[in-house]
Amino acid sequence: LTPQPDGGGAVPTTQNTMRIGIVSGHWANGGDPGAVCPDGTNEHDVNLAIASLVRQKLEARGYNIDLLQEFDPRLDGYQAALLLSIHNDTCDIIDDQATGFKLASSSYTRDKNLTDRLSACLYDRYTRITGLMFRSGNITLNMTDYHAFRAIDPSTPAAIIETGFLNLD
Repeated sequence: LTPQPDGGGAVPTTQNTMRIGIVSGHWANGGDPGAVCPDGTNEHDVNLAIASLVRQKLEARGYNIDLLQEFDPRLDGYQAALLLSIHNDTCDIIDDQATGFKLASSSYTRDKNLTDRLSACLYDRYTRITGLMFRSGNITLNMTDYHAFRAIDPSTPAAIIETGFLNLD
């Protein structure tokens, strides 16, 4: 879970027994697809595509991945090395500032240091790989008080990421 200076080479297989939870935002969320664009693109589908790709890449490195629905019953008391919820932002073109990504970590964690390290790693890697800028001024209460943060075991470090805006990014 510590950022690697080389850009993230393969992790040795002897250390790959970690369980990681990936929540695909709005997946199976009772008819709430999240943001819906005029062209029919919806956040649910984009989130699931990204979460599935993340799962595939991590499983290829030997990690045990749980792909979780938005309100998956397995979230109650969930324990893992980490939990990441993947979302996207609006389709609306608000202004030229409606670009970039957002990231928030759980304040319900028992180990703030570990959760802060998770967020720092996500920030570092995502910024470096995508070239997108972090939109710290637009973090919402829905992110900082995300329902899954309250449901999971407090020993599980957790974060939520809005990977970009559906309009431009």
